[in-house]
Amino acid sequence: MFAKKSYSIPRLCLCLSVVALLAGCSPRQLIVGNLADELAAQGQAAESDLELARDAAPFYLKLSESVLRQQPGHAALAESVAAGFTQYSYAFVAFEAERVEADDAKAAEHLRHRAAALYRRAHQHALEALERLHTGFLAALRQADEALWPVLRHEEVGLVYWAAASWGGWISLSKDDPDVVADLPLAVRLAELARRADPDWGGGATTSLRATLEASRPGGDRKLAERWFDEAIARSGGRLPSPLLAKAEGIALPAGDRQGFEQLLNQALALEVDSNSSQALQTQVVRRRAAWLLEKSPDLF
Repeated sequence: MFAKKSYSIPRLCLCLSVVALLAGCSPRQLIVGNLADELAAQGQAAESDLELARDAAPFYLKLSESVLRQQPGHAALAESVAAGFTQYSYAFVAFEAERVEADDAKAAEHLRHRAAALYRRAHQHALEALERLHTGFLAALRQADEALWPVLRHEEVGLVYWAAASWGGWISLSKDDPDVVADLPLAVRLAELARRADPDWGGGATTSLRATLEASRPGGDRKLAERWFDEAIARSGGRLPSPLLAKAEGIALPAGDRQGFEQLLNQALALEVDSNSSQALQTQVVRRRAAWLLEKSPDLF
């Protein structure tokens, strides 16, 4: 699920100061627009310290969300906000729910509800931006005829990816809400739009997401999903751990293949990424989860 986002506290503090001055500035929209550009760019900054990213994320997300409300047509900021909420939920809230489940079921349930709400928030920001870019976007996606589905521009792939990824996360944590679960086919279509538009985006992230949704949907084609996982691993050049983790959880675990499961997780753990790379934070998140799953492996099989 992870692609690339992180946060820089000093520059964001400067941004917050600018926000406080907006009411007294005459070229207000110009300033807000520049701030939106800066916040969107900050979402692409490299960060390798997982704890720092966790602590900085709420400030960045709240500030960015406030600016996005004033600049709702800023697609790059909408993508950054959707990505930020999705990744924060996945890496810190949903994961913590899984970690504490065995010791505190009530706390885990609270965290799952919170994670679902964050995924929903991410999805709503992304979908609102897509509706602004393509009037009737969701209505077109609901059409059975694929020829009537929205046609994406290349620069919109990231926004669509995060709309689909957050939707999938929201659905996965809302099994007791049939209205949310009923939208799974639309989330799959959205992921398919992103994959078709650019299967290499995010080092194969669009292909990996499509595989994950195919493997998890009722009646999904697991052989096709496995082929897409392998394609995603190849598109990453074998240098990113996320498709390896996704295949372990999407294919090996449901199949009861402990050897394959542990082999994939060990491969993910063996990969290192330069701390200055935009993929550094993603790597830390994936490695942490892979290590935790390896530790739990005896209980999973």
